[in-house]
Amino acid sequence: MRENTYVRQTPSDVIFGIRSVIEAIRSEREINKIMILKGMKKELFQELKEELANKDYLLQFVPVEKLDRITQENHQGVIAYVSPIKYLDVEEFVDSRLLVEQKTSILVLDRITDVRNFGAIARTAECQGIDAILIPSKGSAQVTADAVKTSAGALNRIPVCRTNDLKNSLFYLQQSGLRLIACTEKGNVPLYEANFRGNVAVIFGSEEDGITSDLLNLSDIKARIPMRGEIASLNVGVSVGMALYEKTRQELYGQNVNT
Repeated sequence: MRENTYVRQTPSDVIFGIRSVIEAIRSEREINKIMILKGMKKELFQELKEELANKDYLLQFVPVEKLDRITQENHQGVIAYVSPIKYLDVEEFVDSRLLVEQKTSILVLDRITDVRNFGAIARTAECQGIDAILIPSKGSAQVTADAVKTSAGALNRIPVCRTNDLKNSLFYLQQSGLRLIACTEKGNVPLYEANFRGNVAVIFGSEEDGITSDLLNLSDIKARIPMRGEIASLNVGVSVGMALYEKTRQELYGQNVNT
């Protein structure tokens, strides 16, 4: 009787091996994170350390079992997740957008960590005409092959900006004339009374912790979704859909708003 053997396929957004990762860094490929074997001591690894010096990559030092679960190939103790898209600088994007169109809308995701949630949100954002998505470099889901698939290809169409300092980037948007609307259960303005028209950045936080206090304090409007049931929270993807629909509705049909 023939024995069945299952060979795990290496994910399409993964590169492995010290030399391969070094070359990816030198060619300036977009890298979401690099996983390195704990306690690794190899001559070639020294070269990788030199390449990583003064660069702001997300590094994780992990046991060999974790690397082996990702690929069964000879990874040499190093695996990198590469992005299928090129991230943009949010300041450059907004400056050029306002120069050409005089209008822009940004969806800001604060610590949304679930890749499939992220993909579904990107799909909604593209459908509702959002110009770009802004995410932090760390503590957030990044654009992966799974995210692109879940987004039904939307992540190939809508620009994604990444920043090392989300608060500073939001302050820049605010100074550029964008109204910051934080969608939060702590909001004091019903969603349908918040003004979503014109230049806006709509902010959502994680389901666990919501929007960080620094970003809430910076916001111009704190909008909440009215709810009548006893469960006082919604999936973040559903919340994004409701808020962006309200934005589209106001732009298409107009509405008297109080804020």
